[in-house]
Amino acid sequence: MVEAVMLWNEPNNLSHWDFHLDSDWKIFGQMVVAAAQRIRSVNPDLRIVLGGISPIDPHFFDLLGGQGVLDAVDVVAVHGFPLDWNHWKLDDWPQKIDEIRAVTHKPVWVSEAGASSFGADEVQLLGLQRTAQLLLPIVERVHWYS
Repeated sequence: MVEAVMLWNEPNNLSHWDFHLDSDWKIFGQMVVAAAQRIRSVNPDLRIVLGGISPIDPHFFDLLGGQGVLDAVDVVAVHGFPLDWNHWKLDDWPQKIDEIRAVTHKPVWVSEAGASSFGADEVQLLGLQRTAQLLLPIVERVHWYS
């Protein structure tokens, strides 16, 4: 059963979208709106998620909102790996979610969170437990990626 469809993955990450070629994100925004419209024409009940952004950047969602992108989706998603890649602390998760909620009324999903498997098992366990403790009470979905 398909419960949701995510449009793009880490679009604000240069390795996933060349924002040098689309510096105002208009092409990306038009693509997301067109894809959402087509999905709704086939299955109006399917939840549409704007792909997990990395880094977590509320200004990115604010920019896309001005292009009508947030009106076309049901959920926004973020990715965070504070134990590995990000320059913020694990305990900053609630603040990161609040920053996104400040610019959109859409539900926020954490579609990637995790701790790299190249580290110690104890770090993965700590990361999983603390991430769950911080996020499960405040977001609808958390997807562990490790």
